[in-house]
Amino acid sequence: MSVVRDLRVLLRLRDFRRLLYVRLLSQGADGVYQVALAAYVVFSPEKQTSATAIASAMAVLLLPYSLVGPFAGVLLDRWRRRQVFVYGNVLRALLAAATAVLMVTHAPDWLFYVSALCVTAVNRFVLAGLSASLPRVVDAERLVLANSLSPTAGTLAATAGGALAFGVRLVAADPDATVVLLGACLYLCAGLTSLSMAPARLGHEREATPPRLGTALAGTAHELLAAVRHLAGPRRREASWALAAMTVMRFGYGALLVLLLMLCRYDLSATPEGGLRLLGLALAISGAGFFAAAVLTPWAAGRLGPGRWIAVCAAAATVLEPALGLPFATGPLLVAAFVLGLITQGAKIATDTLVQASVEDGFRGRVFSVYDVLFNVAFVGAAGVAALILPPDGHSVPLVILVALLYGTVTAAMTRFERHQNSEKGDVSRETSPTPTREAGSRT
Repeated sequence: MSVVRDLRVLLRLRDFRRLLYVRLLSQGADGVYQVALAAYVVFSPEKQTSATAIASAMAVLLLPYSLVGPFAGVLLDRWRRRQVFVYGNVLRALLAAATAVLMVTHAPDWLFYVSALCVTAVNRFVLAGLSASLPRVVDAERLVLANSLSPTAGTLAATAGGALAFGVRLVAADPDATVVLLGACLYLCAGLTSLSMAPARLGHEREATPPRLGTALAGTAHELLAAVRHLAGPRRREASWALAAMTVMRFGYGALLVLLLMLCRYDLSATPEGGLRLLGLALAISGAGFFAAAVLTPWAAGRLGPGRWIAVCAAAATVLEPALGLPFATGPLLVAAFVLGLITQGAKIATDTLVQASVEDGFRGRVFSVYDVLFNVAFVGAAGVAALILPPDGHSVPLVILVALLYGTVTAAMTRFERHQNSEKGDVSRETSPTPTREAGSRT
């Protein structure tokens, strides 16, 4: 198979392989850390968690570092990305260790959230840098496949990290703190692995006289506006539409995640630990959907085009999400976890490819930071809407229907845009093609 052959070629590329190792370790640590936070905040037996509390926690952890996102892009387009991976992961290791200390000492919740917020803020630099670095180690012909393998492998690593965290919780005397320390060790390994690449290999190219930090930060608004204008250019319209579609789909995913958390916590299991295990199973099945998307998307996007593939993914979600979600039963919800994993990751791979292929290297860091901000705001907004709609046990028909309508809107919008694009291409082709028939007829 050509996909298998191209995959083997990718894995022979030394720097792609090393960048992939950094992603696997880094996102594996993210999975460990996120399970520890979920267990501590949502599934602690002594806490009576509500949808409002979950939304508040998401807002505390996500909205502030959305403000860091734009600065991350501006700095990523000036700093060497390899150095970001080294120092960023080492810093996260230290901050995660501090979080473990706060758990053991039963520090106030606000102090715990500040520590967790710092880990997540640094994460913006690392993830945006990984996406922006990928075209530096892969040729354009295999970029779609690389976007299938690399981010999906990272998601699977996060899932594996979560599974590892569940295993550690079964044997550790102080499970929450122990799991966080495990995440700290993985962050440290990711930082050390980054040292295997040359400092300048991943860009950004050093300028002759690097700007002062104050000057760079002061120009953030101007730089972001330039990146948005670049993304909105006529040759990047499809990428802009895909990014908007993916943001709406991220909103739906966030709302369904809060619903799943509430169902696992209060309805589908008799105990908090049982609910946490069920959540872990659902996330593992969703990870299998991510893997299926990595296998399917290169073929599907190659046949249909990335934009049409996004429309197909959204259409499938429009039909399957209410069909599997409305029973509010364990079996259908686990199937839904697989389907939504496949659909969400498939659309994301297509969106990443469109953005990376059309955005110039000097803008990629800023554009992917804007990408991250949109995702985070959509996710927190979804949690807020879910908190307003969800009852204490998580059963909410209106929320399931609302998400289905959002997927349907994405389907209609992307389908209409792709038809318009094809129509424009056809018009241009007809205008630029020779018309010898009329001329020949006029001479006869």
